[in-house]
Amino acid sequence: MPDFEKLYYGMVRASEAALRALEQGEVLKAQSLLIAAQRRAEQEYLDAYE
Repeated sequence: MPDFEKLYYGMVRASEAALRALEQGEVLKAQSLLIAAQRRAEQEYLDAYE
């Protein structure tokens, strides 16, 4: 079973980093951070069922 708490906190950390990037006007960096976090979470979720 996936560790949903770990997945949740990973997404929260990425969201916070993306907000900081947006505050600095780094839109592409913010986008990249969120996409990477989503991919990591999805992969960890899938790996938990293998």
